[in-house]
Amino acid sequence: MRKILALAPHPDDVEIGCGGTLAALSGGGDEVHLFVATDGGRGGDAVIRRAEQQAAAAILSVHEIHWGGFMDTQLAAATVQLIEHIELLVNRIKPDMVFINHHVDTHQDHRALASAAHSATRYVANVLAYETPTSDAFEPTVYWDIGACMQQKLDALSAHASQVQRTNIQGLSIIDIATSTAHYRGMNGRLNSAEAFMPKRMQF
Repeated sequence: MRKILALAPHPDDVEIGCGGTLAALSGGGDEVHLFVATDGGRGGDAVIRRAEQQAAAAILSVHEIHWGGFMDTQLAAATVQLIEHIELLVNRIKPDMVFINHHVDTHQDHRALASAAHSATRYVANVLAYETPTSDAFEPTVYWDIGACMQQKLDALSAHASQVQRTNIQGLSIIDIATSTAHYRGMNGRLNSAEAFMPKRMQF
């Protein structure tokens, strides 16, 4: 059994970026942990978003959710504390693999978490960056087959019911975007459905 740690700035970021991969890992017997830096209170009701995250994590068979308690949209102002918080979590869990969001992003919290995680995971053997709809300059070289776990990913995203239609793209829900992205990345990786990653570090 390996220990896996996935880091997210807000509820639902992990599900869109690597939910299928986490489902595959937990289904294979690995122990998956989720760190969510904020409760997403600027993007909806914080109590509802926490409950949605709990429901989504159960669908993905996440072992434990670790809440950061940081302020939504204010991660950049708490960089030192964020690094320390993630370092403590890494030292406690001792993950074999960490998933972080891609550092080039139009959302300030995404940039801040990726930067903090880059420092806090410097001694972890395997670190991979996932994409979100606000990622920029994302050029993946690793593709994870999620064909068998695609429905779990979509179900986990659907659990974030308050956010499904909040895409700022008329006529497209987050489910539509996730489905299209999975097929596009699958085509890139010569698979039916895939999640894509940019490795920060990998050991074989």
